[in-house]
Amino acid sequence: MRLSTQSIRVLILVFLVMILFVPRVGTERVVMVDGNYVPAHLRIDNSLADDEKFETAEKGIEWFMKNWDIKGASVAVAKEGRLLYARGFGYASLSDSLPVEPYHRFRIASVSKLITAVAIMKLQEEGRLSVYDHVFGPDGILDDTLFAHPKDRRVFDITVAHLLSHEGGWSQRYGDQMFMPEVVARTLDVPMPVDITTIVRFALGKNLHFKPGTGQSYSNLGYSILGLVIERVSGMDYETYCKKEILEPLGIYDIAMGHNLPADALPLEVSYYEVDNAPLKPSVYGTGEMVPASRGGNDIETLGAAGGWVATAPDLMRLLLAVDGFDNHEDILSPESIEFMTDVYNGFAPVGWRATRTNGSWWRTGSFSGTTAMMKRMPDGTSWVVLMNSSGWNGPELTSDIDRMMTRFLLRVKEWPEEDLFAYSLPVPLRF
Repeated sequence: MRLSTQSIRVLILVFLVMILFVPRVGTERVVMVDGNYVPAHLRIDNSLADDEKFETAEKGIEWFMKNWDIKGASVAVAKEGRLLYARGFGYASLSDSLPVEPYHRFRIASVSKLITAVAIMKLQEEGRLSVYDHVFGPDGILDDTLFAHPKDRRVFDITVAHLLSHEGGWSQRYGDQMFMPEVVARTLDVPMPVDITTIVRFALGKNLHFKPGTGQSYSNLGYSILGLVIERVSGMDYETYCKKEILEPLGIYDIAMGHNLPADALPLEVSYYEVDNAPLKPSVYGTGEMVPASRGGNDIETLGAAGGWVATAPDLMRLLLAVDGFDNHEDILSPESIEFMTDVYNGFAPVGWRATRTNGSWWRTGSFSGTTAMMKRMPDGTSWVVLMNSSGWNGPELTSDIDRMMTRFLLRVKEWPEEDLFAYSLPVPLRF
């Protein structure tokens, strides 16, 4: 039987891919697509960090995890646009002693806000909104009748930029609106779980704590509302727009919206562990059952644009490198958008980020029960991502210790490899 030229070409390419990748990367190899055998989704795994250059530095991470009782972690480091290190530590699941690999997915909590901010800036670049557009009211993006009669008329002054910079007028003086579903349901006489529209109605039924644009108070509610803005302007649901217009163009396919219950965990998602004696919370489903916050006590799904994403460390690094403003890796946003998000003198920044210093250090943190996450861009072109499936007893303050841990890690690596590990991660089946 004579093979066609196309068939010979496919066989040669598959053979080359198997030689190059099969010995060193994850478990998936070759699949059939449209009648052809092609490489499947190849994944970065721990074997790529098996290098004596890292041994001393890794002992510091291992000590940190033991000291803070962190069950599992994933670490990624890039320099000048290249991923030079990716390794998992500890366990993705204690029950079956499953080690963490770089391809395991973690909840990233408020690191999600960076994705949301990038989506807003992308929509502005497309000419579909302006950050100075009003959010509510007859001339607002969300001109829904459900939001048309707020108790405080100053709500109509809120702009997209105000929400991006936590200047919308809400504070957590009486609690975080996104984490009090029982109060919301009881006040509005609706069943649980409550959705974001219901939470916004609840918030609009009360006075703002300050005039929009005149103060700043960290607001999960504001970023969840931005998710509704993205849906209205794009005509897509929030997750779809972010995936199609931001993540997939960057080669990111393992970031997705998470779920509340372990039974609904995503493929390759880790299990989550809280500190000993962490208080139980009422189930967000209104069953009356008391459950761990990380397993149905917090509504990750409704938190959405403010904290609902699940990601791998290498994929978050791809995103970071696409918005870092350096010229060694193409950015997905314009220099003007990145400047708006990071220039601390413009009255709005940091936008999406937790902090952007004038020395070029930018970072984003995320934390809730069972989750600790941090990513950092440094002025010398080094960036790192750390994801953990455990809480610290000091809560969000654990990220300061992570920063110090990574400072020591970087100092202890005296020589970095040249190989870019992104070359070992083919995000979708190749078609010949």
